[in-house]
Amino acid sequence: MIYSVKGKVTDEGDSFVVIEVGGVGFRVSTDSRTLRNIAGAEGEVKLFCYTYFREDRLELYGFNEEETLRLFEMLITVSGIGPKTALGILDVDTVPNIMAAIIEKRVELLTRTSGIGRKTAERIILELHSKIKLPKAKMLTEKMDVDREIEEALAGLGYGRTDIRRVIEAVPESEKTLEERLKFALKSLGRRK
Repeated sequence: MIYSVKGKVTDEGDSFVVIEVGGVGFRVSTDSRTLRNIAGAEGEVKLFCYTYFREDRLELYGFNEEETLRLFEMLITVSGIGPKTALGILDVDTVPNIMAAIIEKRVELLTRTSGIGRKTAERIILELHSKIKLPKAKMLTEKMDVDREIEEALAGLGYGRTDIRRVIEAVPESEKTLEERLKFALKSLGRRK
């Protein structure tokens, strides 16, 4: 199994990148968040990978954070959820927010994914609820509450929801308090104008 790929991005598409390692190009399917994070990267990038075997092909799915890989691996263990659907779920929101939604049993976040209805969302929650560790989930829920407050504050200032969500996703984990996260988000939004 291939756990990670580190090399130069030589090509990218809507849902994949090609990373060249030692003269060999690996086509790695990924989510839109990872694509945005590595877009136009100079030098080497590292993706944590899941190797998916089918009878007629071998596919790599890669992410720039191990936490995203772990959630992807959990999602594909759910009956009826394949790699493409799991990528769709990862595109809906951030990993902490998806994990918190599973812990809090909020199906509405999961049903925003194309092809995921209420019953499938409930199955995901049922099968994964016990696999997500509670201390981490509590931390994620607290972070999600802070991010919701930031989103509402920035929306009140007239910023668009899409821009706000992108900026909130980019706030480093080192920025923990509401004030620190809001300050970083405001600076980022100010640079975009």
